[in-house]
Amino acid sequence: MPRARNKEDLQKSAAENYSKMLELISKMTENQMNTPFDFSSDPSKKEAHWNRDKNVRDILVHLYEWHQLLIKFVENNTGKNSAPVISFLPPDYSWKTYGAMNIEIWKRHQNTSLDTARQLLDESHKKVLALAEGFTNEELFTKKYFPWTGTTDLGSYFVSTTASHYDWAIKKIKAHCKKVGE
Repeated sequence: MPRARNKEDLQKSAAENYSKMLELISKMTENQMNTPFDFSSDPSKKEAHWNRDKNVRDILVHLYEWHQLLIKFVENNTGKNSAPVISFLPPDYSWKTYGAMNIEIWKRHQNTSLDTARQLLDESHKKVLALAEGFTNEELFTKKYFPWTGTTDLGSYFVSTTASHYDWAIKKIKAHCKKVGE
């Protein structure tokens, strides 16, 4: 499915990719679930995340934490007390340094169980979709509609933290399952 450019497609692609991801996880064998992710022998997998995430839990908490960034970004900037614009990323990070933030997320959740990660993600997925529901198509997909989204549109943030991020997770889990086999 192409990248969503309207509210209906956003909701549909987010729901479909979320379901695909959960279905993929549910079909993983015990061996696939218990074998740590290791892509070190694949030179095409250079991005930091290929080395960072070691299991399904790591992926799920990563998705959850990015949902939290979106929820805070929207709620802080649309609330009654939204005087100063709150950026999407925490103050210590930029789009050039967010990889370090992802490492901090990973460290923070090393004692989170897989079941807790699933529950957190399920709740945040529902909250993000409900949050998107509160905006019109114009509010979501008109560039610069809100001054706090900079030069882009709010919908891009929703697409990136849902459908596109779920697609990233699916690809990563599939690559792991293929590498490990049955």
